[in-house]
Amino acid sequence: MSDKKWKLHEEFYLSPQTMAILPIQYGSKTYSKILELNREITTPYKPLDVIKKSCRFYASSYDGRREGTKELIGVTHKAPIVIDPIQSIYVFPTASPTSPKCAWISYEHVIDYRPVSKMKTEVTLQNDVTIQLSISTYSFENQLFRTAHLQSKIVKRLRGWYKENMIHPVEMQMEAAERKKMYRYYSKLLKNYSGSNRLYK
Repeated sequence: MSDKKWKLHEEFYLSPQTMAILPIQYGSKTYSKILELNREITTPYKPLDVIKKSCRFYASSYDGRREGTKELIGVTHKAPIVIDPIQSIYVFPTASPTSPKCAWISYEHVIDYRPVSKMKTEVTLQNDVTIQLSISTYSFENQLFRTAHLQSKIVKRLRGWYKENMIHPVEMQMEAAERKKMYRYYSKLLKNYSGSNRLYK
């Protein structure tokens, strides 16, 4: 497969349209296939490099974002990070970020998920896009809740700032989005752990 056919994008930064960053092999190199709401592109960078470039684009650093996650929720291993809290861009890795098999998933775009096997999970994203990931459903769900926890902590901090500056419409919009997302995942958790629908561990 040629670079021309792939239409490689040298410059790419995560946006609210980004749903997932998946690793793909091109010879001995690892590229990234990026799924967005209305397009699919390929960039000649590893998923972790795309994440780092995006952090810098939004005036931060990957290490800084990881430190923020550690401070807020105490997570250091496979830590979710916020790329841009204002646009609600939160992502989490499916493995160690340095692993060539690691994908990054946008928390806001996860619609549903189900086990395919003990170590594979099928994830449904926006626009009915489905992908299979090499991660147990138990671990995937754990990553979702870590990211939800991180988002909740950041939203509460921003909410305080918005109140002090009387920016109520933005505050209410963020709060509504947060509650809707958390309700959906808690409902799924209760459903999966009742009766015979237990998730793989």
